[in-house]
Amino acid sequence: MMKHIIHGIALCVLFVFAGCGSSATKARRYGMVTGVKPDKIAYYKKLHAKPWPGVVKKIAECNIHNYSIYLQKIDDKYYLFSYFEYTGNDFDADMKKIAADSTTKRWWKETDPTQLPLPEALAKHQIWTAMPELFHQQ
Repeated sequence: MMKHIIHGIALCVLFVFAGCGSSATKARRYGMVTGVKPDKIAYYKKLHAKPWPGVVKKIAECNIHNYSIYLQKIDDKYYLFSYFEYTGNDFDADMKKIAADSTTKRWWKETDPTQLPLPEALAKHQIWTAMPELFHQQ
């Protein structure tokens, strides 16, 4: 009996270290930043208090999880900082799926005019600028 319990514990430990036998991709973390127009903050908050279900669904379908957006005033400017984890295998393809989604396109028509891209994003015709990760505590 004790032998079976020890064997069972050993299997559980093996599964924990092996990811329970799944082929799940390790999450990659992303941090992004963009500016936000002071006179549009209330509208931006209102949109994100009740995000459109189709947008949220598409984000999840494209392997994005733990997505958060934060607001911070620095000097006289306001910034949005986002964080998300990506668990898919082809980030660029998933981002193209999101960009091609008709509901997401309508959402961006609401959110884009509220934002002030940083110069490097603006030069690339983008809204958000990727931030390099400097530290992560797990």
